[in-house]
Amino acid sequence: MKNEQLKNRDLKVLWHPCTQMKDHEVLPLTPIKKAYGVYLEDFEGNKYIDAVSSWWVNLFGHTNQYINDKIKEQLNTLEHVILAGFTHEQVVKLSERLIKLSPKRLEKCFYADNGSSAVEVALKMSYHANLNDGKNKPLFVSLTNSYHGETIGALSVGDVELYKDTYRPLLIQSVQTPVPQDMSIEAAQIAAKKFEELCKQRADEISAIILEPLIQGAGYMHMYHPEFLVLVRSICDRYDIHLIADEVMVGFGRTGEMFGCDVAGISPDFMVLSKGLTGGYLPLSVVLTSDEIYMKFYCDYNEYKAFLHSHSYTGNALACAAANATLDIFENDNIIEKNRLLVQQMAQRLQEFEPLENVASIRQTGMVCAIELKGYTPQERIGLKVYEYGLKNGVLLRPLGHVVYFMPPYILNEQECDKMFDVAYEAIQRL
Repeated sequence: MKNEQLKNRDLKVLWHPCTQMKDHEVLPLTPIKKAYGVYLEDFEGNKYIDAVSSWWVNLFGHTNQYINDKIKEQLNTLEHVILAGFTHEQVVKLSERLIKLSPKRLEKCFYADNGSSAVEVALKMSYHANLNDGKNKPLFVSLTNSYHGETIGALSVGDVELYKDTYRPLLIQSVQTPVPQDMSIEAAQIAAKKFEELCKQRADEISAIILEPLIQGAGYMHMYHPEFLVLVRSICDRYDIHLIADEVMVGFGRTGEMFGCDVAGISPDFMVLSKGLTGGYLPLSVVLTSDEIYMKFYCDYNEYKAFLHSHSYTGNALACAAANATLDIFENDNIIEKNRLLVQQMAQRLQEFEPLENVASIRQTGMVCAIELKGYTPQERIGLKVYEYGLKNGVLLRPLGHVVYFMPPYILNEQECDKMFDVAYEAIQRL
């Protein structure tokens, strides 16, 4: 009864994200009463394994006791303070730890509220740093099939038509260079050559290239070889172009290492982090950059050289406390190493999908697995059918079009992992 009441109240007042609301005339909303571990539970006691980590944010399970306690502890001390002219212990501690964990040369942290906002920060910093050097370079490069968020600047450098096409008249200047076609080293080399050809023609205009290391999240979980990152880093160095690594989705262990850049052994000029940063608890994002970039803005007062970008909740103390608690768990529980066992189990289960007649390909990078289906049109909405079957059988799956993927919390146990794959297998078989 409570489920129905809440659904009806919701539809009178809410407009949900990334949703055609008319779908909810036939597809019921799922009201959640509580969550714990990998499970979401509705008001009728139905439980769902959160196989997508609630849009890729929840790393260590819902209502994690350790993170809960650290937020409560912070709540009794300081909830928020303006970060212009003030500071607090949680944000300083978090910044020190992030710099220590991140690739070399990243020595300063600038905070925002979410991934899209942080992408905007990185784009503006790159352009402004060049301008402070006397170089007007208004063009940004991104990869085909890329996604970097849905604010105007972030949308401008994406390439998923579904999100972008409607708003093209509003967007800033960007061009796309091909993403590697597959996970082979040969594809990485071919794509890198294409990027260098673009640089030869337009390097004087290009401020930065922005890319998602190894996995294009909303771009249907497309994956590529780390050699592409190595080659792009070298090209950027030769042509005086910044490299922005958008690690919003892949950061904090999703690729099998702490950051996607770590897999390739490269250091970007800007690294953008969000999602898993607070363990899925509170909105927070950060851009890490070098002292070299920082010093381009450091001068006697000049309003045009200063980086006058701000968000009201920048460096929020509660969010920083959640982030520090999340990093505690990484350190104390040796998470990256422990995940290797889960990665192996996921890899074994993933192989079972390859023989299915309607499976075009399977792929995996670290804690992310994807199954690409074949022979379907967007109008058939097979993702919706998989989603509905998953909910009826206790698993939250939210496919990207014709791609079914898994990105579970790191605390998933062997039995829960098996159920997640079993339900997805049954759903695909039934299509």
